[in-house]
Amino acid sequence: MRACVLEAYGEPLAVTSVPEPTNTANGVVLDVEACGICRSDWHAWQGHGEWANDQVPLGQILGHEPVGRVLEVGAHVETLEPDDRVAVPFSLGDGTCQACRRGHGNVCLEGYGLGFESRLPGAFAQRLQVPHADFNLTKVPEDIPTSAVAALGCRYTTAFHALTGRVTIQDNDWVVVHGCGGLGVAAVQIATALGARVLAVDVREPALELASRLGAEAVIDASGLEPATGPASGSDKKGETVPAAVRSTTDGGAHVSIDALGRAETCRNSLGSLRPRGTHVQLGLTTSAEKGMIPIPVDELTRWERSFVGSRGMPPSRYGELLALIDAGTLDPSAVVTAEVGLEDVSDRLAAMTTYDTDGIEVVTDFSA
Repeated sequence: MRACVLEAYGEPLAVTSVPEPTNTANGVVLDVEACGICRSDWHAWQGHGEWANDQVPLGQILGHEPVGRVLEVGAHVETLEPDDRVAVPFSLGDGTCQACRRGHGNVCLEGYGLGFESRLPGAFAQRLQVPHADFNLTKVPEDIPTSAVAALGCRYTTAFHALTGRVTIQDNDWVVVHGCGGLGVAAVQIATALGARVLAVDVREPALELASRLGAEAVIDASGLEPATGPASGSDKKGETVPAAVRSTTDGGAHVSIDALGRAETCRNSLGSLRPRGTHVQLGLTTSAEKGMIPIPVDELTRWERSFVGSRGMPPSRYGELLALIDAGTLDPSAVVTAEVGLEDVSDRLAAMTTYDTDGIEVVTDFSA
């Protein structure tokens, strides 16, 4: 079968023939219909993560946002049959550990990172094997477009879990999203659907325009502003800071502020944007500049009882909640999909992410030669 293989960090992926996946008794083999291209794939392609012993190995098939149809069912699988259409989380659990039993399969102690580790090749491929299928996979209604389901795999599930599982949002709370790539605009749409007032922050006009179309009440072009460099309570002497602009727009600051990019600048801007007792949510992964470590204003967090939480993916058991909102028309991932491409295009689309030259969510839908 054809697949995109990581042969050298930062170099074009090899689109080549690889062996067919082998199934397990508790797993299924899927025919991949589509797979989103995510900034986490970019991190893997760049070779990031060695600072956390999390570097994706060379030889890996990337891709972690698939939708597919069941081709082969393992002997111990009870809930799935051939031709079932399923969504696949990128953070898979084994269904047996303490975290899984408590409904937190996205942080399974023995979990699998789809497309990020050698024991689980990814979905930039014609076919894919998924272990512990009964626990991890969710059937998808046929009327939801294929590219929309692919958008769920990481960006929508991550944003949905962050906004409904890691924080509490009340009607008319201000939610500020720093970084309006695919993950950020998914957060904009979901926060709007939850009844929040949304402020989007980015340095690119197309990203802010998309955020506005998806429900952002206000936007801030941060390209002419200074980053937060000192205490969160005031402006930098060089000029107005991003946090100061946020607090002015939101009449005191965000109730919830999201760093959807993962740079030191956006993290600190997000923290500085909070009102007293507000919550910062870290979604973006850091780059080689930060290597997983960002200095933060701890005294400010303490003084104003602000919170810092992380969020990763979504428990497989919650997919039904998200699919119900899409089926009801409350959420529309199709509105965030900006391009459908083939396997040969993946390397170029990853390279475009280096200069932030992508908008929304791009999805692989053509796996043929």
